[in-house]
Amino acid sequence: MPLGVLDLFSIGIGPSSSHTVGPMRAARRFTEELTARGLSDRVMRVKSELFGSLGATGIGHGSDAAVVIGLCGHDPETLDADAAPAIVAEAVEGRRLLLGGSREVRFDRARDVVLHRRRSLPGHPNGMRITAYDAGGDVLVEREYFSVGGGFVVSSDELDRPAAEAAEDEPYPFSDAGELLARCRESGLSIAGVMLANELTRHSEEHLRSSLLRIWEVMQECIENGCTRTEATLPGGLNVRRRAPDLRARLRADAVALTSQGDPFEAMEWVNLFALAVNEENASGGRIVTAPTNGAAGIIPAVMHYYKDFVPGVNNDRIVDFLLTAGAIGILFKMNASISGAEVGCQGEVGSACSMAAAGLCAVLGGTPEQVENAAEIGLEHNMGLTCDPVGGLVQVPCIERNAIASVKAINAARLAVRGDGQHRVSLDQAIATMRQTGADMKTKYKETSRGGLAVNVVEC
Repeated sequence: MPLGVLDLFSIGIGPSSSHTVGPMRAARRFTEELTARGLSDRVMRVKSELFGSLGATGIGHGSDAAVVIGLCGHDPETLDADAAPAIVAEAVEGRRLLLGGSREVRFDRARDVVLHRRRSLPGHPNGMRITAYDAGGDVLVEREYFSVGGGFVVSSDELDRPAAEAAEDEPYPFSDAGELLARCRESGLSIAGVMLANELTRHSEEHLRSSLLRIWEVMQECIENGCTRTEATLPGGLNVRRRAPDLRARLRADAVALTSQGDPFEAMEWVNLFALAVNEENASGGRIVTAPTNGAAGIIPAVMHYYKDFVPGVNNDRIVDFLLTAGAIGILFKMNASISGAEVGCQGEVGSACSMAAAGLCAVLGGTPEQVENAAEIGLEHNMGLTCDPVGGLVQVPCIERNAIASVKAINAARLAVRGDGQHRVSLDQAIATMRQTGADMKTKYKETSRGGLAVNVVEC
């Protein structure tokens, strides 16, 4: 099916788009199929099995809880994040869950949510199988789903289809960056203009604009929430200390003290704060924008806040252009590589987000389509080979700091590109192809299994 900009930016909850949001959506999709087929009343038990990376790091990512919440009929976009623990506790303690929000079925968490730490399903590292049984223990429906990154879920039948394809009625279809630039040259439009024209085949301009501005609003709320939390440490057992609240207080105090002389690195420190706030909020299961994944959710908001706070002339039109441009680059990653850490390592998450943020910023700084493509390539090239090795299977170390570093890198990439003429030796298409090949060559232990890298060299205490 065709991908649009709203597919790349979805409102959800932490800590992981592929390990939390994806399983929740898959479980809810399963209940919807039962209802559509008129089978819900016959279900007496549902068993969920998580494989590959979902099984290996599912506890740390909250995948087991996400499945329960999804089976109860909840969607990550509308779920009250603060209510999630109570939904799971009620099902576990009462040994019952409300299938699809209405049908009560037996539930034994140890038996009915199984994490296979060393087994995988063919096709993708993030696999899950959900089975519904009737009163006699016979299988009513069994489905396999794959959480392919960014909260996207596909069934086993859908897995072999292209990740995205142009809609037949899109005026400016593109499948790679070269084609995207060609569409810009032919039409005289910016990348945001090309994306807007294509999006209008799916949405009204009013709906698209309001949706993108709502995404921006949630990004801002997320930063504020991350800066005002009172809990000293993040959940999960690593005892990682929250830094955003104290850092903002110190930056505000420094701003008062340095009014007369200024600090040349002030912007960078605020960017660090913005990214830390989002990813600390994500790590605690708060509401965030998947952009394009939860593990990399702090980068685009941090760069957009840099633009809002440190570049004059910001308005809603430019915010929309930023997101349309970043979305176009994100679509290229989905079509030609992957945004799944379990599939290609963190280069697919932080690397793609850095590339998208650099492109969006370059565009609103006045960059040409060629300069925007250059910024995107720089953002990706210098995250190439990045492994996904979360300590304890939690989206905390090194994920939180990694977002801050990549946010600053994205700003540098945009500013470097906008000072050039758009001509460069390595194209974005070549960089994306290299990222895909590097991910294929990367050992499994470095792809969100927590069996290599920092995950085995840092003591979990």
